[in-house]
Amino acid sequence: MPVLLDRCVELLAPALTRQSPDGRGATLVDATLGAGGHTERFLTRFPGLHVIGLDRDTTALDIAGTRLAGFADRLQTVRTRYDGIAAALAESGLAATGSVDAVLFDLGVSSMQLDRVERGFSYAQDAPLDMRMDPQAELTAAEIVNTYDAAALTDILRRFGEERFASRIAAHIVRRRAQAPFTSTGELTALLYEAIPAPARRTGGHPAKRTFQALRIAVNGELDSLREALPAALNALAVGGRVAVMSYQSLEDRIVKQQFAAATASSTPVGLPVELPGDEPKFTTLTRGAERAESDEVERNPRAGSVRLRAVERVRPGTIVASRGK
Repeated sequence: MPVLLDRCVELLAPALTRQSPDGRGATLVDATLGAGGHTERFLTRFPGLHVIGLDRDTTALDIAGTRLAGFADRLQTVRTRYDGIAAALAESGLAATGSVDAVLFDLGVSSMQLDRVERGFSYAQDAPLDMRMDPQAELTAAEIVNTYDAAALTDILRRFGEERFASRIAAHIVRRRAQAPFTSTGELTALLYEAIPAPARRTGGHPAKRTFQALRIAVNGELDSLREALPAALNALAVGGRVAVMSYQSLEDRIVKQQFAAATASSTPVGLPVELPGDEPKFTTLTRGAERAESDEVERNPRAGSVRLRAVERVRPGTIVASRGK
């Protein structure tokens, strides 16, 4: 079930209807197409709209293609990570700057990927230790768990999972794999119950949550991809264009917050009494902080419980450079 569907339409509609109420002449980039739920709503709501849907997951592209077959004349799909926006636009015959009206990101692992047990994203069911969003990619979670040394494992768990027992977990992994390599999510989950002290297991959600998040991010290069994708999305927007981003954990949301803050700030040096011509902010914020899902939506769709939504609008031309804040 798509998260914050109505709110995303509400935020992006003004950008998509600048030329025509039905979206004719407008282009939306769905940077995380997934199963196509958000795109389906936009194509239905705006019968003149053209959508470019991006996804690295070939299975997702197949599912979305079937679901959206009735919109084939207004939908183009491209197999790429979301940091490939500029190349995808070029493939569609559009410029990398100032050529689209809206961009939508729905970050993290999709419901479709979680539901496919064999992909190994979920700690709730036993499956191969995989976690690749692109099934053709080489690096898997099993390779990380079975070959990275304790220091590298600790670093991944701390940086990408904010796991306070990172070194303890890494030591347990190295000791356990000396007997036999890890092959399944169930084996790793069982080890995490042993490695994390009992009092800590009783708070903060499932004890495997942070480790699985860290491994998934490491396997798929998600944070580096996001740092590259956001400037590309901002630069792709025409004046009056909008971008909306839904994140589901603090590391993603921190990157979005930092890059949007930089895009909406003046570039006049601090201390000057007046803003210099050309230094005005190129974007304006559309959301007050990070918006959350209402309780009724969370009840219907538990995935919405952790969502943070931020959106900005381009108000002036100009190039955005990636912010490298951590």
